[in-house]
This record gives sequence, structure tokens and C-alpha cells, in this order.
Amino acid sequence: MEDILLDLSNEYQNKLDIEGFSNMMKNPSYCYKFYWLEAIVGLISEGIERTTFNDIIDEMISNAWYSVNEFHIHLSGIVQGDVRDGLERAILKLKEISGLNSNASKVEIKNAIEKYDDQICKDKTQLTNMVPYRALAGFFNKGNEAVNWDSISRLVEYIRIFNEKYTKLPYVLGTSSGLKREVIFNPAWIKMIQDNTVPILGWIQYEKVKWLQNNNPEVPGLVYKLAPMDGKMRKLGSVRKLWEGIMDSVEIRDVFTGDKIVKKQYDVDHFIPWSFVMNDELWNLMPMDSSLNSSKSNKLPKWDPFFKSFAENQFVLYGLIHEQEGIHKLFENCYRDNLHSIWAGQELYRKGNTKEEFFNILQKNMQPVYDSARRQGYEVWGRG
Repeated sequence: MEDILLDLSNEYQNKLDIEGFSNMMKNPSYCYKFYWLEAIVGLISEGIERTTFNDIIDEMISNAWYSVNEFHIHLSGIVQGDVRDGLERAILKLKEISGLNSNASKVEIKNAIEKYDDQICKDKTQLTNMVPYRALAGFFNKGNEAVNWDSISRLVEYIRIFNEKYTKLPYVLGTSSGLKREVIFNPAWIKMIQDNTVPILGWIQYEKVKWLQNNNPEVPGLVYKLAPMDGKMRKLGSVRKLWEGIMDSVEIRDVFTGDKIVKKQYDVDHFIPWSFVMNDELWNLMPMDSSLNSSKSNKLPKWDPFFKSFAENQFVLYGLIHEQEGIHKLFENCYRDNLHSIWAGQELYRKGNTKEEFFNILQKNMQPVYDSARRQGYEVWGRG
């Protein structure tokens, strides 16, 4: 990532303070600093030359919406059970009052922001208390005057004078108050950002992922949880054929209802939600009644009693892959997309496990993942 900034420094040497620009990502106290710069770069890439705090905050909410609501990502961690990050709080409040889906489009999100603006205005305003000013702090080491961080009006004036006296800043601020305060982008910075939008956004993404992973240490595959995923990434075809082969030999009961699974009336679903594990591993997949899938959705089934039923079905699968050649071939077809976990290949599906051993291996490896998802805030689902 440093190579990107080095290339920019060479290209714009003596024109722009690229080092100061690189400092915009350093030493953040909250994640919304990343989203602030990301929103600015996005707006500039669309040809915007002048905007407001309000429009930038709306862009930030839209950009972070999916990660917070679909994957329960905490933008700046949790302290004593409370969400630290103001951007995350604003998103959660908007979700609660609007009822929007986690995969809502940017247009839908911004329409909801406008509709419920009075109710989230305080949360949006809090996001402007420091980050628009602190984001420029990395440039200020070229000045001789001390920065007065305790007065917004003096900060706005300091930024104006610094921009004229020392070096051109990416933006200066207008004199309107609150969310209406203007953000005016410098033409030279506009050109630089428009010429380098993709690498700059890649740099922001890289720094953001490092921050988020540090604040969500138990979340797997976090880099894939920052934007809606392509549905084509889901690889369940081989697993479905395997379960249908099993159903041709034995009766399989639904984990949640106890009823017989009927072909063409079931879905292959994840016990621990896909949105948390971000994979289609065989050990976490089960056939379930299609009518229940929308109810379960992105929730964790109650561990008791459902894990036992889930493990029973997994053990039936295990027994047949070692007893029937045809089932074993269907199992082998799952290797490429659904059998990547080393523990599953070396322990769970090895020949010779007793039922008790199989259950213990499955529980030993699944329960910590399940518990992590619960701590992350995933809702627990119990049929009915």
C-alpha cells in the first residue's frame, strides 16, 4: 500500500502534500475516519466539487450499512456492552426505525435517511464533531501556529489560513453551521483523486480492514464483508447432489421439525449462518424444509436441541460415504468447493469414528464458531 502513495508522491512532487494525505489514515480513534475519506473520494470521483457535511455523512451511512446490518461488524468495538462508533449507532438507529433490509440499495438507504432525518439528526451531527478537522491534522506539521482543537470556528479559520499560507489542503470548510457546513474541494486535489481513484480506494480499504479486524478479532473473512457479495460465490450444487443421493438410500429428518425431508421441497442451508462463516463447508450444511428457510434467515438456531439433530444427520452422511461407493463419489465431488477445513478432512470424515467420537469432533470445532457469532450479535432463532 505504501507503493501507491510513493507513486503519487513522485507524480505530484512539489504540487501536493502527498505525505500529509497519507497521514489522513493514521492513528484513528474511530472507524468513521476511514468512511469519511472514502466518502470524499467517492464524491470527488463522481465530479462533485462542493458538498456539505450532511451529504458526506449520508454517503458514510450508505457505505457502512451492509457490513453493520448483514454481518454485525462493530466499526470501533464494544465497551461495556455499548457500541463505541457513532456511525454504527446511526446505522443501527436508522435500521430500527426504517425496517430497511440489510441489502438495501444506496438509493433506498438515502431515501430512508431523508425520511427519518429528524430522528437521526443528532447521531449524524455527532459524527462531524471532530473527524472533518482531525482528518487534516497530518498536514498541519508544516505550519508554525498551534492548532486550537477546542473551538470549531477557530478550526475553520485555521484551515482557511493554513490552506493559503502553507500548502493546499484537499478541502476547506464553509461558514454554515451543523450539518449544512460546506466542504469545498481543491481543484488540484480533485484532479489527483480522479486520476487515481481506484488505487486510493484500495489503500483506504486496506487500512479499514486492518482496523476492523483488530476490533472484530473473532470474525472470519472480514475482508469479504464490506460490500454485498455476488451470489455466484455460493457453491452448493455438489452438496445438494450428495444429500439427494443419501435421501435415495435413507430417510432424512428435518433438523427443526423432525419431519421427513421431501425432494424438491428443501433447501441446503448453513447451521451457523453463511454471513458469519463466509464459506460453504460441508460440516456446516444441512437439508431443511424450504418453508422454514426464510424464517431462520440470518440467525443462529438454538444450540439445544437443534445441534443434536444436526449432528445426527451429519453422522448418517458420514456412515454412507464409507459404506456406499456411489455416495463416496458424490462426497469426493464436494472436495473443491466444500471441503477445505483441515480438521474435517483429517478428523471428522476419516473412516472409523464411532458416533460419540464423530459428535465430539463436530461439537469441538463448531461450538467455538457458534459462540463467536453469538458474541458478535447474531440473533438466536428457535422454530415457532
